[in-house]
Amino acid sequence: MASLDSHVLMKLVSLFLSSLFVTIVSSESQCQNFESIISFGDSIADTGNLLSLSDRYNLPMSAFPPYGETFFHHPTGRFSDGRLIIDIIAEFLGLPYVPPYFGSINGNFEKGVNFAVASATALESSFLEERGYHCPHNISLGIQLKIFKESLPNLCGLPSDCREMIGNALILMGEIGANDYNFPFFELRPLDEVKELVPLVISTISSAITDLIGMGGRTFLVPGGFPLGCSVAFLTLYQTSNMEEYDPLTGCLKWLNKFGEYHSEQLKEELNRLRQLNPHVNIIYADYYNASLRLGQEPTKYGFINRHLSACCGVGGPYNFNFSRSCGSVGVESCNDPSKYVAWDGLHMTEAAHKSMADGLLNGPYAIPPLNWSCLSSKIKKKEVIRNTIFFDE
Repeated sequence: MASLDSHVLMKLVSLFLSSLFVTIVSSESQCQNFESIISFGDSIADTGNLLSLSDRYNLPMSAFPPYGETFFHHPTGRFSDGRLIIDIIAEFLGLPYVPPYFGSINGNFEKGVNFAVASATALESSFLEERGYHCPHNISLGIQLKIFKESLPNLCGLPSDCREMIGNALILMGEIGANDYNFPFFELRPLDEVKELVPLVISTISSAITDLIGMGGRTFLVPGGFPLGCSVAFLTLYQTSNMEEYDPLTGCLKWLNKFGEYHSEQLKEELNRLRQLNPHVNIIYADYYNASLRLGQEPTKYGFINRHLSACCGVGGPYNFNFSRSCGSVGVESCNDPSKYVAWDGLHMTEAAHKSMADGLLNGPYAIPPLNWSCLSSKIKKKEVIRNTIFFDE
C-alpha cells in the first residue's frame, strides 16, 4: 500500500511539474527578454561615436574634462558628466553599456551596438543645407540606418540570424530630430519656417521604424522631443526683458516649449498609426518632454537646486553659459556637485537628470504604453524553477 501511495505521489508531482513547465513557457511567450540594445540618434544617446569619428585636431568638447567626471572619471565621448539614459536602461536590463559602432575595431556587439552620433539630424544634410542650415558633423538617421544594414554580416552573420537578433533587441530610436530644429533656431530663423520641418522629421522617423520592422524589429522605444524653452542655450540666445515670454513656474520660454509640444504630439499621432499597421510590434513612446519638464516644475522634489536653469559647467551670464566659452574649454570649470543640477553644459543634461528621466520611463508614467519591465526579472526566476525541477520517471 505504501509502495502504491509512493507511486501515485510521484505521478502527481510529475504531472504538477509538467503543468508548471507548460505554464512557464506559455507566460514567457508573452514577455520579451531583450538580448541587446540597438541605438540610433544624436548626442542624447551618443556613447562615443562623434569622438571616434573626429580627427585629433578637431575633437568635440566631450573629449575633454570635466566631461565624464562623475561616473567614468574620464571623458568617454558622452555629452554629460556621466551616464546617459541609454546607459541606465542597459543597467536595468542587465546588459553592458552599449558600445559605439564607430571606432570600435573588432568590438563586441553581441549585447548591443550604438549608431547615435552627436549633432545628427533626422533629415539629410543636403536637404537642410539647401534651406541654408549648416549642419556640421552630420551623420543623419538615414546614414546611421544605412551603415547598420551594411554592418549586419559582421554583426550577426546570416540573414536569419540577423532577423532573430533584431527581433530580440530593444531598438532605441533617438532622441532624434532636435538638431533639425536647433540649427535653424540657433540662426534665429522664424518659428513658422522651422515648424515646416516637423512633418518631414516625423515622416523620416516613421520610415526608419517601418524599415526596421521589415528587418524583424519587434520592440521600439521612440523618444519625443524636449522642452526646448528650458534649454540654457536657447534661454541665453533668446533672452528678453518681456517677462510674458517666460513660464512663471519654470522660467522657461513658453513659445519654444509649445514648439516642443507640437513635435511630440505629431510624433505620438504617427506612432499610433504605425501601431495600427503593425499590431504585432511593440512601439513605445518615451515622453522625454514631460519627464524632463517635471524637473523644472519641482526641482527640489527630485533632488535638484532651485536654480535649475543654470548650467553646472559653464561661465558667465544669468544661466552660467557662454557660446564662445563652452564646457570643455580651457578655464571653464564645472560646479562642485553636478548631481544638484539638471543642465550640464547648457545644451545637455547631467547624469542625475538622465537618471531621473530614465527612472520615469522604467518605473514611472513616461513610457506609453508602459512596457512590462517586471516580467524580465520574473523570467529569470522562472528559468531557475525550470533548471531546478526534477521530473520523476515511472
